[in-house]
Amino acid sequence: MRKKERFEKVISWFQNNMPIAETELHYANPYELLVAVILSAQCTDKRVNQITPAFFQQFPDAHSLSQATVEAVFEQIRSCSYPNNKAKHLLGMAKMLIETFKGEVPDDIDQLQKLPGVGRKTANVIASVVFNKPAMAVDTHVFRVAARIGLATNSKTPLDTEKQLVSQIPEALLPIAHHWLILHGRYVCKARKPDCEKCGLTSWCKFYQQKNSKS
Repeated sequence: MRKKERFEKVISWFQNNMPIAETELHYANPYELLVAVILSAQCTDKRVNQITPAFFQQFPDAHSLSQATVEAVFEQIRSCSYPNNKAKHLLGMAKMLIETFKGEVPDDIDQLQKLPGVGRKTANVIASVVFNKPAMAVDTHVFRVAARIGLATNSKTPLDTEKQLVSQIPEALLPIAHHWLILHGRYVCKARKPDCEKCGLTSWCKFYQQKNSKS
């Protein structure tokens, strides 16, 4: 099967079976999503959603967060992974938002990456989810699922996977396609034990076809 055809089949399946796909992080504005995505690095969305209500009650905007101490931020996020580093990143991010961006979360991927704690994946998430930009964030789920299905071939880095996906997925579908792949990886194409028997993509999945050919 040619790569273009594989993409067409997979996209069509998602459009028919997952017409609504969105982030599972809870947020009310760009600042809140930025905080949540920074916290979500190597941490589950479920855990982040348990942390953020109290966090946003104490730090409802970038200004209040920028005035905090690292210790105060740490106390609010201590139950997530790497709280020491994330506390420093969140504080630095808030201060830069105030000092450089007048308290507003930028919509440009390059500008977003200037913020502490914001790498390309996080920047793409913000640009895509908040501003509906044609960006493809590649986390561990997207990286794994794209490789298994055969959407990304011989990819060694998230950036390589991103480029391959962006080159084949229609621009208008990139924001939702990001969530298709994440949710599929989270609930079906799991890292340790993919649930192939419940997957609707097996007809076009390289991983499934190779697994069956060996059995």
